[in-house]
Amino acid sequence: MLKEVAIPEIGENIDTGDIAKVLVKVGDTVSEGQGMLELETDKAVVEMPAPFDGTVKEVKVSEGDTVEIGQVVFEIETEAVVEGGPEQPEEAEEDAPKDVAEAAPPTVEAAPEKEVGPAPDPPSADEIPDTETPPPASPSVRRFAREIGVNIREVHGSGRRGRITTDDVKLFAKSRLSEPRAVMPGAAQQQPLPDFAKWGEVNREKFNKVRRITANTMAAAWATIPQVTQFEKADITDLEEFRQRHTKRVEKDGGKLTVTAILIKVLSLALESYPRFNSSIDMESYEYIDKDYHNIGIAAATDRGLLVPVMHNVQNKSITEVAIALSQLANKARDGKLSPNEMEGATITISNQGPMGGEQFTPIVYPPQVAILGVSTSRIEPVWNGSEFEPRTLMPLALSYDHRANDGADASAFLHFVCESLRNALTLFL
Repeated sequence: MLKEVAIPEIGENIDTGDIAKVLVKVGDTVSEGQGMLELETDKAVVEMPAPFDGTVKEVKVSEGDTVEIGQVVFEIETEAVVEGGPEQPEEAEEDAPKDVAEAAPPTVEAAPEKEVGPAPDPPSADEIPDTETPPPASPSVRRFAREIGVNIREVHGSGRRGRITTDDVKLFAKSRLSEPRAVMPGAAQQQPLPDFAKWGEVNREKFNKVRRITANTMAAAWATIPQVTQFEKADITDLEEFRQRHTKRVEKDGGKLTVTAILIKVLSLALESYPRFNSSIDMESYEYIDKDYHNIGIAAATDRGLLVPVMHNVQNKSITEVAIALSQLANKARDGKLSPNEMEGATITISNQGPMGGEQFTPIVYPPQVAILGVSTSRIEPVWNGSEFEPRTLMPLALSYDHRANDGADASAFLHFVCESLRNALTLFL
C-alpha cells in the first residue's frame, strides 16, 4: 500500500521550513523512526523521522526547497495499513476532528498567494455563529492570529485545501492596515522606497529565516502591546566578589557562574513574589493566565541572528544547575543545535547586552509574555555612602512591560526587588 508522508507539526509558530538535507532516495528501505530529511526552521534544524516501515517510492522535494507544515514530501510503499494514515475508511474520517489540515475545504475562494490589496468585507465575528466549522489552520497559526488581533475566520487560506498559513494572516493584516478605518494602533505602513540606485551602486540581500521572523514578530509586538520601560541601576559590587569566589567550584561541575546565570535565578525569585509578571493575558475574556512554572528565555546573538533559548522550570534549579544549563543552551545556540522545545514556552525573557557595551536600551516585550528584562554594561561609579563617595559597580537594568497586565507601581516594585536581591549577594541563596 502506498502511503504519503507529510511534514509534521514541529513547534510553536513554525509553519514553514527549508530542506537542509534529504537523507533517503528512491528505493531505500526505511524503518519507523529513521531520519528521512533535515528541516531548517526559523528556530532550529530538526530531523524528520519515518512514521512507519516501508520502501521509498517517490521523493517530492530537493535540498533548498521551502515546504509548509502538512506538505507531502515522500511516498512510501508499506505492507501494513498504518492506523491514522491518509487512506482511512470514510466512516473513520467522519469521526475525525475538523480543525486539522485535512478538513473539508472551506466554501470561500482562496486569495491569490502574494497579492496585497484591500480585502473584501467579510461578515463580522458577531455575524458568524459559534457552531460554524473552524477554518483549517494549525494551532500555531491560530495563536499568531490572536496575538496580532486578527479574526482567523476572516482570513482566506492559500494552502492545500484552503489551509490558512502564517503568511495568509500577515497578508490579511497588511491589507487591513491599508484601510484607514481599521489601522492597528501603533502600526505604520512602509512608505514606497525611492530608487536608491540613482545615487550610486546598491545591492539587495534577502533576510534569512531568523531575521524574517524577528522582523515580523517585533513589528506585531510593537503594534499591539502598550509598552512601558522602567529603569534602575543595581549595585553588584558584592555580587562580583561572590561570583569570583565561587566560580571555580561551579566550573568543576560543568557550568560557568556568569552574571546572566545569577540574573536568571534572581528573576525566578522575583516571579515568586510578583507572579503577574509571569502571566499572560487573554484580551478576549479579560483574564490573566497565571503559570506555576518559571521558564526564562535568554536572548542570544548568533551567526544566524537573534535566538532565544528557554530554560525551563528555573524555580526548581539551584544556582549551579542554572549555570550548567545556561552553558549547554549557549553551546547549542552557537552550533545551531537547539531543538524546538528548547525555544518554546518562555514566561519572561532576559536580554543581556552588557558584553557588547552600551548604557541603556529599551527591549521589546515578546508576546504572549508580559515583560522582558534588559541588562547593560556594568560600570564603576562614585556612590555617596552618607559620609563620602566610594566606588561601586553598578549594572543598568531596564524592565519593559505590557501596561495591560501591570501598572507602573508593580513594575517599580518588581525591578526594585531584583536590584535588592543582586545587592544582597551574600544572603541571596541562603
